[in-house]
Amino acid sequence: MNDTAIPPSGEDLPPPAPPPRSSAGLAQRLLARLIIGFARLLTGARSLWRGCLPEARQRIYFANHSSHADFVLLWSSLPPELRPRTRPVAGADYWLRDAVRRFLIHQVFHGVLVDRERSSAGNPLQPLLDALHAGDSLILFPEGTRNLADGLLPFKSGIYRLAQACPQVELVPVWIANLNRVMPKGRVLPLPLLCTVSFGTPLTLDAGESKDAFLARARDALLELAAEAD
Repeated sequence: MNDTAIPPSGEDLPPPAPPPRSSAGLAQRLLARLIIGFARLLTGARSLWRGCLPEARQRIYFANHSSHADFVLLWSSLPPELRPRTRPVAGADYWLRDAVRRFLIHQVFHGVLVDRERSSAGNPLQPLLDALHAGDSLILFPEGTRNLADGLLPFKSGIYRLAQACPQVELVPVWIANLNRVMPKGRVLPLPLLCTVSFGTPLTLDAGESKDAFLARARDALLELAAEAD
């Protein structure tokens, strides 16, 4: 990670560092393009920027979670110039299971892994805080696990803690519609449905706002986007 300071609220991020010129770096970029193309072909995804513009600002994109492909679809919905500085947050228990997953999460998506099993005594949010302090944006799922039903599960408190620690970072609600229907559990071939990725109005933590109040407001922001997507 670099040592770039977090820009003040509303200030643009510095440009990303030049990509590596090695053959390995080129292979990683080509693989990323293939994954993006496949995700768009499979889902016919449309990006709808309803409440904000796709600008180079430091943000936490928080979304509903129904599939392991959620962050891939959200990440691929961002403009190419934003992807190098936008890192998905993912569970270490899933992405470290084999060499292929480790390569994808580390070398292609540059993900931030969290210890959902709390196997160590450290702060589980520290990797996220380190990424934010390095100037990166994040993609996270505040439900904490996949939700195969309609609606939303209760939010974990992590997004509130991040908003407290980094009040200058915008929190953008994102609703991913239909991905769980395109490739439902147990199905081999995808269904011919279109997905939408809707980006809402950024939130910030209000002065004196309690954890419960903020989590309820963030949850409502996602549900409002879901209603618009129906």
